[in-house]
Amino acid sequence: MSASAPTSPDPKVAVVLGVGPGLGMSIAHRFGREGYAVALVSRSDTRHAGYVASLAAAGIEAGAHVADVRDTKQLGSVLDTVAERYGHIDVVYYGPGALDLDARPKSITESDSADVREAMSWMYPAVDVVGKVLPGMVERGGGVLLFAGGLSAVVPMPALGALAVSSAALRNYALTLNAALADKGVYAGNLVIGGLIERGDIHQLVTGSPERFGNVGDRTLDPDEIADGAWELVARRDRAEVTFSVLG
Repeated sequence: MSASAPTSPDPKVAVVLGVGPGLGMSIAHRFGREGYAVALVSRSDTRHAGYVASLAAAGIEAGAHVADVRDTKQLGSVLDTVAERYGHIDVVYYGPGALDLDARPKSITESDSADVREAMSWMYPAVDVVGKVLPGMVERGGGVLLFAGGLSAVVPMPALGALAVSSAALRNYALTLNAALADKGVYAGNLVIGGLIERGDIHQLVTGSPERFGNVGDRTLDPDEIADGAWELVARRDRAEVTFSVLG
């Protein structure tokens, strides 16, 4: 684990699961500006030092941890470490990305049950995370569970195949949680994202290979704007989700 120096004796704490150079770091900075200490979690520590330094330069207390969200024991250990460090977890953002950036999904007409099970392996950890942190949030009467998924959850996109199934499942889970927790002081929200997120790993892959993917032009999303929208969603709590899409 790497960490920057504490900025307050008892800050609110936001855990960013699946942090990357695009949306994950924008979420970390946005909540950090609101006074949250930030715990970054990703599969590798390769970029952690730079992430923590970026947050520290902005005056944000941060620590970085290694865990694959699909490894229940490893992820649970990290969440325990964060909770022990601060005594509580106030916000969890769930936004892990794909393992193989070059892999292309099968069309929905070609997807079989094994493909769906593989895609759903990114959905199930969200349930495990909620099971880990929700009891403490309910006991304290406050907390936030924030999920990020794709536009295929609400717009049919046959080319995404099984990924659309898992995206829809994650969205439904978030919205159903929001309804269930309305009277407990805990908020669950969902970000519906349709487009390449600037600075993210997929964006870098696509823009770096125009011969394969074509010219994306201005059909991209600014992660800082998404993070602002996420904070507004959490702060207002007047709806369960917000959509960001290059399709309008």
